[in-house]
Amino acid sequence: MTTTKSGRLILLCGPSGIGKTPLEHALKILDPELSENLQRLIVYNNRLPRPGEADGVDYYFRTNETLESMRKDKNFIVTKARGDLQAVDIKKLQDDLSKGDILYEGNTLMARALQLHEHLEDVNRLSVFLSPLSKAEIDFFKEPEHHISLKQIVTEIMRRKLLDRNRAEKNVLSLFELNNIELRAHEAYDELKMAHHFDWIIPNHDGENSDNWSAFFYPIGEARKVTDEFANLLKHNKTTFAEQWLSDLVP
Repeated sequence: MTTTKSGRLILLCGPSGIGKTPLEHALKILDPELSENLQRLIVYNNRLPRPGEADGVDYYFRTNETLESMRKDKNFIVTKARGDLQAVDIKKLQDDLSKGDILYEGNTLMARALQLHEHLEDVNRLSVFLSPLSKAEIDFFKEPEHHISLKQIVTEIMRRKLLDRNRAEKNVLSLFELNNIELRAHEAYDELKMAHHFDWIIPNHDGENSDNWSAFFYPIGEARKVTDEFANLLKHNKTTFAEQWLSDLVP
């Protein structure tokens, strides 16, 4: 049974390390009123908290066994992405939508699950994908004369962004952390292939650890442009550089 809700479900997704979390924080600085009107969808996660993350604020951090048990409950979506097991409480999400807009910021597989869930099919949605490359850049790298593998370059771009983020958190990376970076970097291309399912794609070259997000308090450079564009989409304003992709753009 589906019920039309008053709030929008806003999906903000993209590869790990692309800059989703700093974008959310930058929106609070540039447009606090807009940000304050967004309820945050808190997802269950079986991984350990990163430095600065708090239970019940960033995620509900729970054991793998707890999340696996949620598969038996029809009120939960449970999916695995980038090595993490994650879950969303659909009943709570439906209840919260009656109070206003909800922002989901996270991985692309969960965003797709939220798009496709039968109990959310009548929900008003806005879906935005952050991409490490623009459509023009993808078309350029696909040209045979450039002798470049699009998958390899996407993996390398995201590997560098993820290494930057993890080095900022820890001086020395463990073998587990390095392997996790490789997993996330390699999954980025598969996420890029799903981008056409989302309403808008915003190219973003300022990764999660770029100084442009917060080193000068206000975002600058592309981080500022991306934040302004996301705000435009939220307000139904005219977009300036957000893109819409066809399904055959990323082979």
